[in-house]
Amino acid sequence: MGKIMDISHHQISSKIDWAKAAKEVDLCIIRVQYGSKLIDREYKNHVANCKKYGIPFGHYAYGMFVSVADAIVEAKDLMDRADNEALFLALDVEGDTVKSCGTKNLSKASQAFIDELKKAGHKTGFYVSHELYKLHGLDKVKADFLWLPRYGKDNGSPDKKPDYPCCLWQYSQYCKASWYGGNLDLNLLNGDKTLEWFIGENKSKPVDKISNKPKDETHKLTKKFNGYSTAVDAKSKKNKKTTVVAGTYYVYNKSNGMINVTKTKGVPGSWINPNETVKVNSKPTYHIVKKGEVLSKIAEDYKTSVSAIMQLNKNINNKDLIYPKQKIRVK
Repeated sequence: MGKIMDISHHQISSKIDWAKAAKEVDLCIIRVQYGSKLIDREYKNHVANCKKYGIPFGHYAYGMFVSVADAIVEAKDLMDRADNEALFLALDVEGDTVKSCGTKNLSKASQAFIDELKKAGHKTGFYVSHELYKLHGLDKVKADFLWLPRYGKDNGSPDKKPDYPCCLWQYSQYCKASWYGGNLDLNLLNGDKTLEWFIGENKSKPVDKISNKPKDETHKLTKKFNGYSTAVDAKSKKNKKTTVVAGTYYVYNKSNGMINVTKTKGVPGSWINPNETVKVNSKPTYHIVKKGEVLSKIAEDYKTSVSAIMQLNKNINNKDLIYPKQKIRVK
């Protein structure tokens, strides 16, 4: 494990040995579009393979907007095309973006693109060429994470770090791997954001594969058998049974008497009462907020709770503040 790669149609999905790649790749960042008009011809194949082999993934779009208004259109096109399981959406600004937009409104248009994504509830990233970062106000563009390329010798190994603080460092475009015959862009974490921050997992409480017990004794990871999971209260020793789907773990928190529904890879779900019987969806369910909708009504429609929805959407800090066209996860 340990590789973070970004790919586009320059890497043919059918030529990647995804079974081998899954053993090494922690995160894949898949290009969706080059401007609004050019859809990456491999992105759906890359998405399908990431899903098949359990590789977490996000998306990026190469900006080719000509104005602030056009940047908003491109952002909406990206959201329309993005897979529902994408962990984040990032804007890529490089030389062709400058040629398309010019320099006068480049930073304003870039920020408008990112703000449109954030308004819809997405975690956002900003990739910008190293030599452009301090030009045209691009260093003032704010996203949830900054992603910078800096190649140095550009021979497939990390060499010259970015001059500026960033969260991801794309260190070479000529990286090699045993499971692909061509060149790959590889990246390293380069700031205070952990891999877990990007992929949404909490690996701070690792599980002993033999005993099925986490190292933190405030939780007890339950065993799986025949589609059922038994959560044991460490204090009362009473068993609580609840129906689950295959591949799902329940974590019992003895401090609040609730169960945290988690998928196999540890993606957090909702806290539920241990006496409650629930079915966990194999895929996330999303809702696009309509004008006039409130979170309590959305929760009622999807037979869930406001607190459960807020748990799934870390960007919702106030239950009374949601916006039309905002994309939120409801299950």
